[in-house]
Amino acid sequence: MEDAVKKRALGTSGLEVSAIGLGCMGMSHHRSATVSRDESINLIRKAVDLGVTLFDTAQVYGPFTNEQLVGDALAPVRDQVVVATKFGQVDVSGQAVHSSRPDLIKQTTDASLSRLGVETIDLLYQHRVDPDVPIEEVAGAVKDLIQQGKVKHFGLSEAGAETIRRAHAVQQVTAVQSEYSLWWRRPEEEVLPACEQLGIGFVPYSPLGRGFLTGAIDEHTTFDSSDNRNALPRFTVEARKANQALVNRLRTISERKGATPAQLALAWLLSQATWIVPIPGTTKVPRLKENLGAAAIELTSDDLAEIDRAASEILIVGDRYPVALEQMTNH
Repeated sequence: MEDAVKKRALGTSGLEVSAIGLGCMGMSHHRSATVSRDESINLIRKAVDLGVTLFDTAQVYGPFTNEQLVGDALAPVRDQVVVATKFGQVDVSGQAVHSSRPDLIKQTTDASLSRLGVETIDLLYQHRVDPDVPIEEVAGAVKDLIQQGKVKHFGLSEAGAETIRRAHAVQQVTAVQSEYSLWWRRPEEEVLPACEQLGIGFVPYSPLGRGFLTGAIDEHTTFDSSDNRNALPRFTVEARKANQALVNRLRTISERKGATPAQLALAWLLSQATWIVPIPGTTKVPRLKENLGAAAIELTSDDLAEIDRAASEILIVGDRYPVALEQMTNH
């Protein structure tokens, strides 16, 4: 194994992973129309060869097909990697439900264990906070699973600071996964300070702004009909045209550093705290290698100040989610 990526600890939990993980959603959910199962398996195994040890999936991706894919791809190296999955968006039959009832958590986790081909899930996240189930009950259900040996670590996704504190009081939260990037910085307000105080790791998803911060997308880009970016306000033609200004500024800085805009955006995230581990997704090996190269980029305080200045001077156009989806976050 070419161990090319440094390791990081997710907070004080003792869980150590590669500084950059791999988000696997796009291989069978929202962006999967153009990628085959064999290509995805090869990409995941290539990531392992390059030193990636954190792989992120969820029950709802597919639904279920992504967990199966990740489980099959990692079967030969299962003891070398950390697999994270998420509950709360589908029932055992794959029907869409926004529910974290304890009995459903336990049923769907058993099914996830089977699909992933493991006896223990390394990191189990609540996918979105369920306002109808007290977070203490959710944390208690996962605590039971940990005591039974079915789960090692508990995580929350898109949870607010108060919810994180309440959950952590029942069962140690190892990681919080939320969107965080140079064009979505809300976690800095309350969530990141709470994670730092409680010793919780933070895992940014969409760290490249769903691909926009790579510089590969502009107002002329067309997305496949299966691509969820078609429905996101931030990806209308007008928004993409306006938001290009941020990418142009990042490109100027990245060229001076001998890096790509994507690498700069990931290096910026890594420099925010030692317990932050972004999980960019990709279906292409060259992009995978490019993303992992970000871990070797050193940003000076002057670089960081310049990046922050660029980001603060440019107003990002468009909400990140339609209203109904945004209402499911930051509870």
